[in-house]
Amino acid sequence: MTLTDTAAQPTGPASAPTSADEILSRARQAVPELRKYAAEIEKERHLPPAVVTLLRDIGVFRAAMPKEWGGPELTSMQQAQLVEIIATGDVSSAWCAMIGMDSGIYSGYLEESVARDMYPRLDMANSGWIHPQGHAERVPGGYRISGNWRFGSGLTHCDWLAAGCLVHRDGVLEPDPFTGDERQWRIMLARPDQYEIHDTWFTTGLAGSGSQDYSATDLFIPEEHSFSFGSPRRPGPLHAAPDAILRKMAGVPLGMARAALDHVRELASTRIDRETATPWSADHRVQSTVAQAEMELAAVRAAVYSSLEAQWSALERGDEMTTDARVATALARHHAFRTGRRIVHALYDLVGGASVYRDKSPLDRWLRDANTMNQHAVAQDSILQLTGQVLLGGESRSPFF
Repeated sequence: MTLTDTAAQPTGPASAPTSADEILSRARQAVPELRKYAAEIEKERHLPPAVVTLLRDIGVFRAAMPKEWGGPELTSMQQAQLVEIIATGDVSSAWCAMIGMDSGIYSGYLEESVARDMYPRLDMANSGWIHPQGHAERVPGGYRISGNWRFGSGLTHCDWLAAGCLVHRDGVLEPDPFTGDERQWRIMLARPDQYEIHDTWFTTGLAGSGSQDYSATDLFIPEEHSFSFGSPRRPGPLHAAPDAILRKMAGVPLGMARAALDHVRELASTRIDRETATPWSADHRVQSTVAQAEMELAAVRAAVYSSLEAQWSALERGDEMTTDARVATALARHHAFRTGRRIVHALYDLVGGASVYRDKSPLDRWLRDANTMNQHAVAQDSILQLTGQVLLGGESRSPFF
């Protein structure tokens, strides 16, 4: 039986979802179950097997798999929405979902036969830090890589673990033949058991993401198990620009903020102010805080999805991306992270002392999750400097815009 014949066979259980609508519906139905697991997820510092199974059953890890393989091939907007829904249930699960569904995106940068061999099932998860932290020495047939990588979110349940490297030949940096850059940045894929895993993930928030460190010394990676974002093999908007893996990230803070708002609005229906005996639903301070948060969330959410839709449409048409279009999604994403944290913090202050109990209020976990996720590169002020430089006529060295 050929690789093509194998890939044409059923790739999951008979009930596996085959469309975006079905996956999004399953995600909504799973939110209450994810909330039940939230405390355990945080305590274990990684996703328990039952939660991983739940995400697979939803169709999370197959979300970006190509239609010609039988996958649903969600658009960037649908992927962001999927992550957003899951984040209303549990933020660490959403973070791992966001990373795990990169399997379908990565497969589009590999040779077709290799991708089919590496991803024989649609429901396979990726993990790994793609920043070129490692050293790859070119050898016959591939590379020998060495390095230490951080933030391996979901590496405890992934099928392939990525490691970003700069390519060297005889100890000298090798230029990128696709982009013309003086450095060649490649993503190396290996099984998680081929690396040394370091239990370092003791953090303020996103504790359940299991984003541990990992390392390798002189690990051989076949050439075909590596790729450059500058040379996609599969056509279409999901691979036409190298920022595809980032587009869905805003779903995490959007879903977190939505969950926090829903929680406080539910509290307000029965709570009475201790000092004034005023029902919260009639308290002007509560009314204004909730309205302000809803306004900010609606605005930033509209910016995220409208910028993604504009980018997707332009890439579908094959248009050359304008400067404004190139940075719009990055700015909306940055704003979503910052706004999500601001909303959670405002609601935490509104609820007051009752917010601080880990075993009684999810606001404590959301606040810690918000602070930790805002340390990611996409939420840093350096994004504003970089995008501002591009908007004012400068050049960006970032591969993502």
